[in-house]
Amino acid sequence: MIGFIKGKILAITPEYALIETAGGLGFEVACSYSAFSSLAGKSEGELYTYLQVGENGVALYGFSSQEEKNMFLKLITVSGVGPKMGIAVLSGLNTTDLATAIATSDVKRLSSVKGLGKKTAERIILELREKVTAPAANTSEKGAPIPVISDGDEDAVVALMTLGFTRSESEKAIARARAQGASSVEDIIMIALKGM
Repeated sequence: MIGFIKGKILAITPEYALIETAGGLGFEVACSYSAFSSLAGKSEGELYTYLQVGENGVALYGFSSQEEKNMFLKLITVSGVGPKMGIAVLSGLNTTDLATAIATSDVKRLSSVKGLGKKTAERIILELREKVTAPAANTSEKGAPIPVISDGDEDAVVALMTLGFTRSESEKAIARARAQGASSVEDIIMIALKGM
């Protein structure tokens, strides 16, 4: 089992990274968005990995942290959620947001992930609710306040994510823009971009 990979980054896209290890082997790794962000712009990098061996061949999936890999391993235990869907979910929501959505049974938030339908989102919540704990209320892993985003800000979140920012970065920027008095989606996006 290949659980970790470190080496020279030969190529990278939001979907995969090609990493050359010390032995001269080049591994193509399907990446979560967080993993892509952790490698982008670097000449060398490292990823926690999961090796899938199946009827259709072998695939290697990469993650930015052990925590993200653990969340992926929980996701793929859910019936109907394979590794590709697991990566899609982790690319649409960071581990904190995902854990919160599962713990609070937020089907709408989960099904906002591209390619994830309402029924699959409900199944993820049903099967993982007991296995996933939400972060402490109103604090992130590092103790910083979690921004409060209303349903009306979702358009701004999606717009910023389309520009390449993570959901977490987008939500924090939008919360800052709201604190500065922005109210329309256009103003929120404009102020959020200035602060990024």
